[in-house]
Amino acid sequence: MVMGATGSKLEKALGEQFPEGERYFGLENFGNTCYCNSVLQVLYFCIPFREQLLDYYENNKNVGDAEENLLTCLADLFSQISSQKKKTGVISPRRFVQRVKKQNELFRSYMHQDAHEFLNFLLNELVDILERECNAANASPEASSSSSSSSSEKVANGPSNPPVNGVRKDPFVTWVHDSFQGILTNETRCLRCETVTARDETFFDLSLDIEQNSSITSCLKNFSSTETLNAEDKFFCDKCCSLQEAQKRMKIKKPPSVLVIHLKRFKYIEHLGRNKKLSYRVVFPMELKLMDTVEDPDTEYSLFAVVVHIGTGPNHGHYVSLVKSHNHWLYFDDETVEMIDESSMHKYFGSSQEYSSNTEHGYILFYESLGKSS
Repeated sequence: MVMGATGSKLEKALGEQFPEGERYFGLENFGNTCYCNSVLQVLYFCIPFREQLLDYYENNKNVGDAEENLLTCLADLFSQISSQKKKTGVISPRRFVQRVKKQNELFRSYMHQDAHEFLNFLLNELVDILERECNAANASPEASSSSSSSSSEKVANGPSNPPVNGVRKDPFVTWVHDSFQGILTNETRCLRCETVTARDETFFDLSLDIEQNSSITSCLKNFSSTETLNAEDKFFCDKCCSLQEAQKRMKIKKPPSVLVIHLKRFKYIEHLGRNKKLSYRVVFPMELKLMDTVEDPDTEYSLFAVVVHIGTGPNHGHYVSLVKSHNHWLYFDDETVEMIDESSMHKYFGSSQEYSSNTEHGYILFYESLGKSS
């Protein structure tokens, strides 16, 4: 671990306002790991997630024969940051990065990686590990005793619901789900008999198509807009027992505590035969209201982090993250941590013209719900 000059500069900038007990550390880059560093910084400042992960670390640090996995490496890294004596500096996430590369060959090369793919991989991997640990705890001989029921809850930090005849009745819920999972409902209305068929699906993030000079609100409206199924796309209605014209729409049924919005900035252009980066200007507000949700109507959110992609194309470039911590905005660029002003956030909306010298564009947005006291 090395102490950077930027550390002391940041402490001077914050002065008396430096938050009690908080740590602002840059992360070392191992050639092409900015995609990983930018996501790790955002997750560290997602406070409910950080607290649960540090609890997990405390509950599991003395388990002697525990195998190393992504969850233990991440918990170890977060604990390392939060327990630093110094307030600022640089930490090396080497063990975590090595584990990522060992776990998934996609991230082994020195090519430019996608931060959104990494976030998805990481959250799903953490859920799988927690589920395996919970199943192992339930399957162990002591699982029936009262003492072990509390230890299994400690391990998973989620409700332990043992499988019945090898089939789990309820979906397994972890503290990762508590932070990030929402529910979408896909409604299809038959235009002949008016019967509505609804199918629910869970999500950790929403991937939104973007248009030039648009906003997150308009992108969300398009996401939930009604589509007519006709001609070759007719819908098989169970009530009519035949293919019928229908209207389909996607709605957010249960908004998550932390809403993650992925802007689809990389699009496959057929005549070019490759992906192209869309530098479109998409305004993201500091406060966001989800108007058309089934449960909790008018859920309000506040922006607390943005992963920014810098560069003109999908196969090269750089990732940084902007994070709000204790009412201050910080700019994390690998080893460097600086304060930025909220008034400069508009620079990351995108470009009104196709060719612009500004290539720093908001790519993944993180909003926290204001309705829940977490």
